[in-house]
Amino acid sequence: MLLKDKVFVVTGGAGLLGKEFCKSITDNGGISVIADYDVPSAEKVKQYINSDNIYIERIDITNEVSIFELINRVNTNFGKIDGLVNCAYPKNKNYGKHFFDISYNDFCENINMNLGGCFLTSQLFAKFFYRQGYGNIINIASIYGIIAPRFEIYKDTIMTMPVEYAAIKSGLIHLTKYMAKYFKGKNIRVNTISLGGLQDGQPTSFLNAYKNFCINKGMLSPQDISGTLIYLLSDLSEYVNGQNIIVDDGFTL
Repeated sequence: MLLKDKVFVVTGGAGLLGKEFCKSITDNGGISVIADYDVPSAEKVKQYINSDNIYIERIDITNEVSIFELINRVNTNFGKIDGLVNCAYPKNKNYGKHFFDISYNDFCENINMNLGGCFLTSQLFAKFFYRQGYGNIINIASIYGIIAPRFEIYKDTIMTMPVEYAAIKSGLIHLTKYMAKYFKGKNIRVNTISLGGLQDGQPTSFLNAYKNFCINKGMLSPQDISGTLIYLLSDLSEYVNGQNIIVDDGFTL
């Protein structure tokens, strides 16, 4: 029980990755707060996990009042918050277009919602952690925050690697380092997990092309990332700070 009785808020906890993170936290003795904008989906995740240590809170990571109220409610209920996992990924309806089809306004809005939302959430939680005397922040980035896109794997599909994604995830990795240094002496750790692609109904041609760059499995499942999360949330990683841990089956090699 590496996380026994510890309380963690997972933004985007109702998503593909977030729900497995919440499950892994409870499997290891912790308390998961599914913090999501989509409460009906969060209710389904709660039923899927089926644990007494799962709670739901609605959050808008771009809204200061929403975040502040969530922190107060969780702290009132449990008397503490041990950590935050920034897993939410808000985007507008035009997200994911090819480079020359993206408008300036859409580019800015997606970065503002996503990277800006992660900043705002981290900022407000860090203020709470300062008062509490400790805290732990985990950001979820990507291999495409580290290397240039391998556009060739998208050949013969309608898919692409969105430029907003590259800007958001690379920015998030450096934001992690910035915060880790800024919080020096405050007993707050900040780390990033940069994951490879998650299998989620992509075309077979894409999956095969992607796997050619990997060592064993190819695209990952959310469960493949959970062990790294538990390590970073637990005391096993007590002196791991400001790091970017890559979990990608060798895709970036």
